[in-house]
Parts: sequence; structure tokens; C-alpha cells
Amino acid sequence: MARPPLVVGMGGSLRTPSTSLTALRVAVEGAAEAGADTEVLDLRRLDLPFYTSEGAVPPSARRLADTARAADALLWSSPTYDGSVSGAFKNAVDWLALLADHDPPYLSGKPVGMLTTAGGVQGLQAINAMEFIVRSLRGWAVPLVFAVPRSSRVFAGDGRLTDQAVADQLRGLGAEVTRAALQFRAEGTCDYAQERPSGAARD
Repeated sequence: MARPPLVVGMGGSLRTPSTSLTALRVAVEGAAEAGADTEVLDLRRLDLPFYTSEGAVPPSARRLADTARAADALLWSSPTYDGSVSGAFKNAVDWLALLADHDPPYLSGKPVGMLTTAGGVQGLQAINAMEFIVRSLRGWAVPLVFAVPRSSRVFAGDGRLTDQAVADQLRGLGAEVTRAALQFRAEGTCDYAQERPSGAARD
């Protein structure tokens, strides 16, 4: 029996509680329900130093790079700050430069699902920034994305997600990333599904 695909969630923020981390965990649940093995890299707990190409590689950065390399697919989550991703998230993807010398390099052949949370309505701007990053790292951006606007309306003060419709859409994104990972494994590419998974939505 073939092993399940490994879907790794990466994201969150330095804030506690982090709505983007909550949203990521729900999407990762959707991947697990679709049959994936899963892991979550919480950027606050990972505590990465600022990226530099000089000097020794810290263990936290090596763990990030090794985990991303082992993944069949990734789920990325960031809050929207000033119309883009957070500094913590950008710093994390900068450390993926450690995969430059691998064959294939960076995130080649890995589907990446993207989600954001925003206090206002501009979450898709951060999604756009993520998509440029995915392309530069040679990954495959899953066309199904999800930006959670006006996060104070769907997350409680303790960070819990209180909107079932949003939860269903996030789980649908996780399921779609798992489907893409399985198709990449079988065919080396992926065409976007004609039918959306239950709860998923185009943004």
C-alpha cells in the first residue's frame, strides 16, 4: 500500500492567539480527513532568526528546510500586514533558500495551498504575494485559495474559529491540497479539478 502524502502546514504569527495559525490548523485537519499525514510548523514556536546566507545554519532553519523537502505538499498561512504577508512568514520562506542545491531545487513539484486572515478586506493581496513566492521557489500554487476577511467576526478573542462555513472552506482547501499531492505523485503534474471539494470556494 502506498504511503499517504505528507502535507505540511507552515505559518501563524508572533501574536498570541494567532488567527492565521488557527485557520492553518483547520485547513490541515481537512488534509488529514482527506487521507494525508500532516505536520504543522508554527512560526512562533520555530523562532527563526533573521535570514542570512552567511554563517552557520541554525537548527530551527534546518528543521524548516528538511520538513519542507520531505513534504509532498504545503499549506501556507499568514496574517495580512500592510497589504502583504507578515515579516515572520517572509523570513521563513527566505530560509527555504537552503533547498537551492537539492535536486530538484526548492519546492519543485510540490503543490502549495495558500490562506490568509485579515482584519479588513484585503487578504487577497497577501495571497498574491504568496503566489509570487511559490513561483520563485518553483512550487505549484493550488488555484483554490482562501482569504478570511474581517477576522474579528469569525474568530473569538481566544483565537477559536466560530464560523462553521469558514471552517468548511478551510477544510476544503486542505482536501484540495491533498488531492493535488496525490495527482503529482501519480502523474508528475496536476490539472485543476472540475468539481470543487465539499466546502471549498474560489476567491
